[in-house]
Amino acid sequence: MVSQLSTDIIVRNFQKGDFPLLGELYQGVTAKENATFWWVGEEANWCNVFCGFENGKMIAKGQVRIINTIPPGRSEENKHSIYVNLKTLPERDNDADLLEKVYQHLLQRALELKGTLPGTHQTMLCVGNVSSEGNNQFFTQMGYKHLNSLYQMKRDLLEPIPVLTLDEDFDFSYWKMESPEEEKDYLNVEATIWPDAPLGLERLSEYKSKALWTSMVIRHNDTIVAGSMAWREEDEGVIEDVFVQEPWRKRGFAKFLLAKALEYLKSHELKSAHLMVETTNLSALSLYKSVGFEVEKEEIRYYTELK
Repeated sequence: MVSQLSTDIIVRNFQKGDFPLLGELYQGVTAKENATFWWVGEEANWCNVFCGFENGKMIAKGQVRIINTIPPGRSEENKHSIYVNLKTLPERDNDADLLEKVYQHLLQRALELKGTLPGTHQTMLCVGNVSSEGNNQFFTQMGYKHLNSLYQMKRDLLEPIPVLTLDEDFDFSYWKMESPEEEKDYLNVEATIWPDAPLGLERLSEYKSKALWTSMVIRHNDTIVAGSMAWREEDEGVIEDVFVQEPWRKRGFAKFLLAKALEYLKSHELKSAHLMVETTNLSALSLYKSVGFEVEKEEIRYYTELK
């Protein structure tokens, strides 16, 4: 799909031969501190990636991706979410014409993706950028509203990691979820923790494809009490989906899982780990700080109804 939008600018889907130009754009974007840049992924994903070219140079790249799919039967207040990531060379951050041209392709693709989601719930189109990024203004001027804000927190794995223990009635294990039944068991529990943003099978499968991925769970008999995940992304560890079911909260299970995740990542010779937390979640912030995490940057998320 190619669109000649002006004498100078072409917008089209990403192609294999674009990798050198993508690398140059990536270097330009990430040279600016704390930019959020999505990589293009495998070829099957390139239908969701649109690039802007000018005089043979890639000057912009955008992507769309389904993040949350709400299963039928959930509250009507819960909504599917599709996210967009749009980046230009730093000197074109405020080029509204360029941003608009790429955005229109992303919007059309988002509408196509919306058509694949269950019609039982509405869909939000969202964007998440570091608070200092220049194109936040573009989205707010397009009518996007504030959704939430998150801190990315970082932990030095060379610092001592607390050694914690469990009561003998509880069992800890690494869990690979190798069967569809195991995945379903996990997702059913996880969806009760975040009913408005359940992980879903597609994103779980994506996480499981990450380098060094593992899940960690605490069980009481056969019941999943608490869980978390960890993997490697580039040269850093990631911790995600830390939860404790309601009846077992405030017993130190989340802190135990965090310590285990840090140990796991350190055992694979990673030097640091990061995670995300909503800025308003004061109890989680206190928990993460208690095991050595520090706030690195803030991400602001905006949304609009996708109709």
